Amino acid sequence: MSDQNLLQQESQVSNGAILIGAGLAIASFIVLPAVAARFGIGSSLTGAMRIALMKASTKVCNNSQNSNHNLAKTCPPEADCHP
Repeated sequence: MSDQNLLQQESQVSNGAILIGAGLAIASFIVLPAVAARFGIGSSLTGAMRIALMKASTKVCNNSQNSNHNLAKTCPPEADCHP
């Protein structure tokens, strides 16, 4: 696989992870408080759920970056590696 193909594939994975991470962040800032207010959930539980969503969004972005770097290190250039 050429370097250009690897960079394109790495960019696609990163963009998807960023999109999911951003969606989770938006859910934690906008959607979750609105739903919690609608159902009368307390502020402590709402805050804990917001923290959990933010940690999940961070994990999604960090795991995709780590897997891309690990794949680049373990896959030789002549091999056809797919994540």
